[in-house]
Amino acid sequence: MSYHILYFIGRVLRKIKERVRKIQYEKAKMNVLMSAVNGHKPICEVRDGKIHQPLDHFDSQNDETFPQRFLVNEAYWERPHGPVFLFIGGEGPISEFDVLAGHHVDMAEEHRALLVALEHRFYGESINKDGLETENLGDLSSQQALADIAEFHQYISDRFDLSDKNTWISFGGSYAGALSAWLRGKFPHLVYGAVASSAPVKAKLDYSAFNKVVGLSLADEDVGGSDKCVGDIWEAFAAVEAALFAGNATEVGKDFGCCETPEDLEDQIELMQSLADIVMGTVAYNEEGGILTIEDDNSLINQQRAVLNYNRATGKEPCLDASHKQTIKDLSDTNLDSAYNGERQWYYQTCTEFGFYQTCEDASCPFSRMLTLQAQTDLCPEVFNIPQHSLPGHIAFTNKYYGGDHPDTDRVLYVNGDIDPWHELSVLEEDLDKEDKDMTILIEGTAHCADMNPDGVADRPALKQARKAIERKVAKWLKEAAWKLVG
Repeated sequence: MSYHILYFIGRVLRKIKERVRKIQYEKAKMNVLMSAVNGHKPICEVRDGKIHQPLDHFDSQNDETFPQRFLVNEAYWERPHGPVFLFIGGEGPISEFDVLAGHHVDMAEEHRALLVALEHRFYGESINKDGLETENLGDLSSQQALADIAEFHQYISDRFDLSDKNTWISFGGSYAGALSAWLRGKFPHLVYGAVASSAPVKAKLDYSAFNKVVGLSLADEDVGGSDKCVGDIWEAFAAVEAALFAGNATEVGKDFGCCETPEDLEDQIELMQSLADIVMGTVAYNEEGGILTIEDDNSLINQQRAVLNYNRATGKEPCLDASHKQTIKDLSDTNLDSAYNGERQWYYQTCTEFGFYQTCEDASCPFSRMLTLQAQTDLCPEVFNIPQHSLPGHIAFTNKYYGGDHPDTDRVLYVNGDIDPWHELSVLEEDLDKEDKDMTILIEGTAHCADMNPDGVADRPALKQARKAIERKVAKWLKEAAWKLVG
C-alpha cells in the first residue's frame, strides 16, 4: 500500500521517509504476488484513469481544469449494492497498491466493496505542466482537495450506477487521514463513516511538541529506549554545537561526511537539522522499515554513517549535503519530474495552511537549539513570497474552518500510535455527548500509520488488537447504514 506520510522539514528525513515508502511498496507487491502464487487471491486488474477537475471549485468564472488520477479495483465488489471504500491520496503520488494491499483492502474483500483511490491535486501525476509555478500554487489547498473528492464521488457514482444503497467509507493516513476526517465533517452525506489514521487535524505553527514526543519515545523501554539513550543524544548534539561555535567546522564536516564544510550559520543549521532528522525518522518509523530502530546504536556519528552508507549503497548522495542554498534551490524547482515527490508542494501547504514546523527551542527537545521557528519559516518568503507575519493567520483560519483537535465530526475513527510524534495533533479523546460519536484508538508502542498495513507476523499485540477494533467499527457502520435504508 502507499505509505502516506507527512513531509518533514529536513532533507535527510525526507529520504528516510522515501525509504519507508519504498519498503512498504515492496512488501505490498510481495504480499500480492505470494497470495496469487498460493491461490489465495488472484492478481486483480486495477483500472488507472484520469478525470478533469475544475482548477478552482469556488470560482464559477474560472473554467480551467487539471487532470486528476484515480485507481479502481472491482475484484471484490458485489454488484450492484456493495459498499465503496475510498482511499484518499495525500502529499505524494498514489500507487496501484493503494487498492491492492493494506488493511482497508483486506476489509474490502470481507465486505465485498468496490475499491477506489484518488490522488491529491498537484501531487504525482495530478497537475498541469505549469502547476508548480508560484503564481499557480494558489489552487493547492485542502479545501480544494475536499471539493475534488466530492466531484470524484459523483463521477464514480455515475460510472458504476451507484445509489444510496452503496455505502461509502473513506480511509486515509497522515495528512490524508485528516482529509478523511474533514470529508466526513464537511460532506457528511457523501461518506457514512471515515477512518483517520495518524491524522494531524490540528494545524500548529510551532510544533515543538513533536520533538517532546521524540524524546519520550527514545526513553520508552517498551520500544527499546532508555533514559541513557536520551541523555547520549542530548550530549552528542551539545558537543557538535560546541565544536561549531569553537570554529571547528572543518572537523565536524569530516566527522559527518558533509559534502562541503558548514562554515556559514545557515549551513550549520542545515547540518543540525539533518542530524536531528535521523533521530526523528528513527522514532516516527520505528519498526516500519526505517534505516534504524530505537533499539539500535545511539551514537550520532554511527547513525549518520548508517544513513550515509545506505545512500551510497543505493547510488544516491555519496556525502551529506548541508547547504542552505541547495535547500532553497530544491524547493524552488518547478520541474514536474524533479518535484514528483511533492517536496515543494507540501512546503507551500505548511506556509499557507498547517505550519507543523518541528522546532527545538524548549527544554523538552533533545536536539540543537539552533532549530528555531525563524529558521524554518524563513523559507516561506524566500521560496514562495509568503510573508512570515501572515503564517499565524493562515494557521488560525485552518483550525477555525475544520475545528482543530475538536472537529465537528461524527462517525470518524481516529487511530494513532503513542510513539508517533504526530499523535498530539490528532483527536485522542472521545466526545461522549455526541449521538454518533467519534471513536479513538491509541495504540501502545506503535509508530506512524502502522495500522494501515496488513497484519504482519512481527506486529505487536496492541497493533493487532487495534486492527480488530477498526474492523468491528467498519462492520458496524455498514450494518447501521443498511438498517437505516430498511427503516
